Amino acid sequence: MKMQLCTIIEYQKSKEKGGSMGTQYTKKLILEDKTEYYGFGFGADKDSVFELVFNTCMAGYQEILSDPSYTDQGVVMTYPLIGNYGMADDDYETQVPTIGALMVREYHDTPSNFRATQTLSAVMQKFQIPGISGIDTRKLTRSIRDFGSRKALLTNADTPLEEGLQRLQAFSMPTDAVSRVSCKQPWYIQAKNAHCHIVAIDCGIKHHILESFQKRGCDVTVVPWNTSAQEIERLCPDGVFLSNGPGNPEDVQPVIDTICALRGKYPMFGICLGHQLLALAYGARTYKMKFGHHGGNHPVRNLLTGKVEITSQNHSYAVAPESLKGTGLEATHINLLDESVEGMVCKKDKIFSVQYHPESAPGPQDSGYLFDQFVTMLKEEKSHAKKN
Repeated sequence: MKMQLCTIIEYQKSKEKGGSMGTQYTKKLILEDKTEYYGFGFGADKDSVFELVFNTCMAGYQEILSDPSYTDQGVVMTYPLIGNYGMADDDYETQVPTIGALMVREYHDTPSNFRATQTLSAVMQKFQIPGISGIDTRKLTRSIRDFGSRKALLTNADTPLEEGLQRLQAFSMPTDAVSRVSCKQPWYIQAKNAHCHIVAIDCGIKHHILESFQKRGCDVTVVPWNTSAQEIERLCPDGVFLSNGPGNPEDVQPVIDTICALRGKYPMFGICLGHQLLALAYGARTYKMKFGHHGGNHPVRNLLTGKVEITSQNHSYAVAPESLKGTGLEATHINLLDESVEGMVCKKDKIFSVQYHPESAPGPQDSGYLFDQFVTMLKEEKSHAKKN
């Protein structure tokens, strides 16, 4: 079925004239500012309240859908055609997607891709993720840019506006997202000809991060987010990795405490939420961004080399640059769009982090050297320890 674009004005006019346009739309999106977007439902047939964000990637909707960092968020895809290459078994970032909802201009349910094993809608039905298509995603994206991320309700088209607004007002965003997406028991990934052992603290880790370490000859033990420093030490790691994940970093105090107990004992590398948690552990501050960074084309300057990297990003919080003073951390990367902190280092403790995603798949591969940098650091530490 060819999807039509329906604004709230067209919808209301059609209803007033007694036309059929008002009855064909099955879902609508209600925002806190009383605006409504009517469209067609796909995926799970359920209501959902979430934080509204947009993503500018032209490909990779499967990786976005299955990225644990999008837990409790509804994602507006700015690229207009979604679903056309289906879902492939090898491209998931997690086995159980937890995204709040997906909003697209045009949904395509007949994929053309020899790797596809399911349609996007079928996967969304399986994991109870609702979607809406046929809406004006450009207008919605401009609204998010102008007024910031905020709560939204995806519901049936006939839900009264006042009822939807009451439900939005009564809803509080959860603060336990990391505990929900983290693994419950430690698990292990083995590499061929492994030369290093990394303990990865799982705050919502993406599979492509683990693959990036495995390809570089690292065995990885993945542990739950609330694993204590003592338990990690008993695993005898060569280094510790702090993963990406959803929500406010200030809600994840157990990980901050673990970092404080381990810093200086092992080399550490953090990505995204891991970057923010490192900052908090050293006494810096984080803040909520207006609408965050969600896309695959963010330019970042490496302050150590002067080089500009094109990066993939997905975060709603950032490290306050002025708060790094006196913490022992130094900024190493800066976002050229808004000058937010994109990387940090503490040379004394052999710790570094980045806000963006060097493992992006699909996406720019400019920053893959960061995994090499961490592995080199681990090898040097092992060599130094043997000599002593």
